[in-house]
Amino acid sequence: MRAMILAAGRGARMRELTEDRPKPLLQAGGKPLIEWQIQRLAEAGFHDLVVNTGWHGKRLREALGNGERLGVTVRYSDEGWPALETAGGIRRALPLLGSDPFLVVNADLWCDYDLARLRGLDPEGHAHLVLVDNPPHHASGDFGLIDGRLDRQARPRFTYSGIGVFRPAMFEPLADGERPLRPVLEAAIEAGAVSGEHHGGRWMDIGSPDRLAALDAALRADGA
Repeated sequence: MRAMILAAGRGARMRELTEDRPKPLLQAGGKPLIEWQIQRLAEAGFHDLVVNTGWHGKRLREALGNGERLGVTVRYSDEGWPALETAGGIRRALPLLGSDPFLVVNADLWCDYDLARLRGLDPEGHAHLVLVDNPPHHASGDFGLIDGRLDRQARPRFTYSGIGVFRPAMFEPLADGERPLRPVLEAAIEAGAVSGEHHGGRWMDIGSPDRLAALDAALRADGA
């Protein structure tokens, strides 16, 4: 099963930290965010990776190369700048991802979810998402769950973790170009085509300098 790491964004809230580098190359615990993600993917049995690039994409290629140093194979889907947002980026990368379901993870998250549970998963519908408890900066959440299916109206609501398994068919009808994920997901949810699960463990969206510093402190305290 292939995995795609979403790594094209700048991370505007990081301000000057990403002026000369892509957000996934910011470091926490002495290692770039994207390398932590690659390490967890490799440990879970995902070794064929696709990384999309946008902001300072050349630097990301230089840092990761073909992935051999990290025990994986990395191929790149180049979007240029501005990048294509999530759904547009996945649509652009479909030729590299193949015809089978694939895992998608954000480069800028930290989560102790066992990614090996998703290896080989074949969603009944278009997608299967991992949801987490709502963080303070996203207190209203995204979606609820009813009998293992995502629902826009159900309560309580949870936050999409940035981890999901998708079928290519969810993106194939889209025209190439910039497109956010939310409307595509909502259409599939309304059709009853998105399953999900709640993960109650550790999760952080590294979306600000404060959260990056908090992750760095936590990893160093854990002996990273």
